[in-house]
Amino acid sequence: MAERADDSTTRTGPRGNPGGRSTVPDPHDGVLLDAEYVLPLRWEHDDDLADLTTYLRDLARHVPVTVVDGSPPARFAAHAAAWGATVRHLRPEPWWGANGKVAGVMTGVRAARTDAVVLADDDVRWTPGQLRTALALLGDADVVRVQNVFRPMSWHARWDTARSLVNRGLGEDFPGTLVVRRSTLLRAGGYAGDVLFENLELLRTIRATGGTERCASGLFVARRPPSARYFWSQRVRQAYDSLAQPPRLVAEAAVLPVLAWSVVRGRPAPVVALGVAAVLVAWRGRARSGGAAVFPATSAVLAPVWVLERAVCTWVALARRATGGVPYRGRRLVRAASSTRALRRRCTL
Repeated sequence: MAERADDSTTRTGPRGNPGGRSTVPDPHDGVLLDAEYVLPLRWEHDDDLADLTTYLRDLARHVPVTVVDGSPPARFAAHAAAWGATVRHLRPEPWWGANGKVAGVMTGVRAARTDAVVLADDDVRWTPGQLRTALALLGDADVVRVQNVFRPMSWHARWDTARSLVNRGLGEDFPGTLVVRRSTLLRAGGYAGDVLFENLELLRTIRATGGTERCASGLFVARRPPSARYFWSQRVRQAYDSLAQPPRLVAEAAVLPVLAWSVVRGRPAPVVALGVAAVLVAWRGRARSGGAAVFPATSAVLAPVWVLERAVCTWVALARRATGGVPYRGRRLVRAASSTRALRRRCTL
């Protein structure tokens, strides 16, 4: 692993670990937050460049920002021109595997100048106050998982929010941002770059090394909704993630046969029971940790629609697994994520 960049001034990070960033005045507490914000990026089009640029300029007043940009040369040059010296702008290291996001994350983590690192997709919108809260939670943990909420709430964002509510009702949701301890992730040797469900891979890797995960289900960080076209393109890919969670995969794959049996037999009771159960689970997820204040009730009501979507897409995902994996940026990814057992075995070698 590469050594972190030298700096003439060090600061004390969470748990007393040294950072490498000098203090700079900040309107809130007089210093930059003791963290680095890492944003992996790969854009073919710059439709959202103005919005992202405004966000990064404001964010850089509170925390150092590194964008690891795997975009084509013309887009990379446009980004460099738009951001100037506001952010550190890097190319991803090429050897992390087929999942370009992992390459972006690990390049940024290796280059980070503090032990606390905020990893965030390009559509995530943290506030300085939320960053401070998350960094405080990292004080006795190795990774902090927050909760994303779509803002604004488009029609397909309400639909996709049903997925988040079901996840919350059954356990925890998977956000597009994590706060991690750099030293822990580097000690694990990074995480696999040939899997589709990279967030789960990262979390499992940290836990496999003995690291501590803190779930902050009540810390709601905004996320821009995708376009409707991109939303539709993600249906099967999201279902493919369940291949890394066998009990969930079995449950989701069973839904379609049950529905088909109910229709053929003319017995609506299982269909009604499944729909009611989906709404109740989503409603429970909405009620958790103050979620009712940020999640629309319509998303809980849409849970049966999402369950039906997932029931169909799960079988499509299984078919893709049998035929070589899911397409990803011109390549195919076979694995959704490594098993916890495999990661523990790797970490003990």
